[in-house]
Amino acid sequence: MKAEITRRIGFYPGTFDPVTFGHMDIIERAARLVDRLVIGVAVNAGKSPLLPVAARVASLCEEVPGLEARTGAEIEVISFNELLVDAVRRTGATIIVRGLRLLVDFDYEAQMQGANRKLAPEIETIFLMASERTQFVSSRMVREIASYGGDISEFTPPGAARRVVTALERA
Repeated sequence: MKAEITRRIGFYPGTFDPVTFGHMDIIERAARLVDRLVIGVAVNAGKSPLLPVAARVASLCEEVPGLEARTGAEIEVISFNELLVDAVRRTGATIIVRGLRLLVDFDYEAQMQGANRKLAPEIETIFLMASERTQFVSSRMVREIASYGGDISEFTPPGAARRVVTALERA
C-alpha cells in the first residue's frame, strides 16, 4: 500500500504596507519549513493603508522568484478580505505563520492565536522571531521615514520603496 504524501502548506498573513526586509526574512524562513507558502495580503481598510492592495501584492510578487529559487518552496501571493481562518482554509493551509519582532508583539499575537484556535482548531499557528538585524523594522516606521523624504532602501525591497515614494508624491 502506497503512503499518501501530505504537502505542508503555510499561510503568512499581513498588511505589508509596505513589505519590509523583516517580512522578507520571515517569508524566506517560513518557506523552508513548508512545501507551499501562501502570502496573504490583508485588504484591512480599517488601517488606512498607504498602498492599495494591488500594489502590496505586486511588491511581494516581484520577490517570489528569488525566494522560490533559494528555498525550493512553491510561493503564492494572494489578497484576502475575510476572517483569517477562512482564508487559510480556502487555500488548503494548515499552518499560520506569524513573525514576532519584540515582546510587545507577543501579547497581541497570543490573543490572535487563541481566537484562531477557537475558530479553527485544525489550524496550527507557529511563531518565528525576527532576526536581530530586522527586529526594529516596521512598516509604520518605513512609511514615516519616507513621508519626511528619508531613504528607505535599507528597510524595504526596491519595488516596494518606489511604490511608497510614488504614493506619497500623489498624497
